[in-house]
Amino acid sequence: MSLEEKIEVKVDKYRSFLHEDAVNENIVWRHGYAPTYDAVNKLFEDGRKFEWPKGSLEETVQNAIKSWEMELSHKPRLKDFRTINPDKFKLFVNGREGLSGEETLKLGSYNALLKSTMPNKYKYYKVEEESFETSHEVFRKALPRGFAWEVISVYSPPPIIAFKFRHWGFFEGPFKSHAPTGDLVEFYGLGVLKVDESLRVEDVEIYYDPSELFAGFFKGQEITNTDDDAPGLSCPLGH
Repeated sequence: MSLEEKIEVKVDKYRSFLHEDAVNENIVWRHGYAPTYDAVNKLFEDGRKFEWPKGSLEETVQNAIKSWEMELSHKPRLKDFRTINPDKFKLFVNGREGLSGEETLKLGSYNALLKSTMPNKYKYYKVEEESFETSHEVFRKALPRGFAWEVISVYSPPPIIAFKFRHWGFFEGPFKSHAPTGDLVEFYGLGVLKVDESLRVEDVEIYYDPSELFAGFFKGQEITNTDDDAPGLSCPLGH
């Protein structure tokens, strides 16, 4: 990919500063260049339940979370983040001990959200066996059109923002030992953001039931060969 191709990132309606950061030579990108979100944006627009008015609190919260996810997945240095206060940031999932910004960045979004204190034999997904890279690859394969996210409701304004969300995709590639079904998989959850005067996040609390998501994956027939070239399995595409 040429330098011109790397920096040619169009304005993303849901991640307002992505195109600015794409041409900022001081920003380091995990894969060497800024991401594009055309596929998952289409999935989002085709499947969302609400289209929030421009400038509304719901749209602001929705776009802020999308921008944070973009940074967490594609910026390997916390100092390049614009969505959080790196000195204060903590992520709490389902009441577990909070993760710092560096800890969250090291684990990656999937591992941070799916970390569990259950005994290994009861775990749907074993974070201890996954790296940042392998965790993203698992879900890219299973959900080749992407994993869309939307705000369903916002219950309170800044500085403490409480909201309900929905996360969904189509199970069109293998998930671990389960063959794709093509079905919609989704889950709902609640979140609480504590933000500073610049709307940078200091604390995130997320509450959801992982079994809602994994029940969809486990509907797939068990398979013994999960290689990319196995017959009948979808090839992994970009997220």
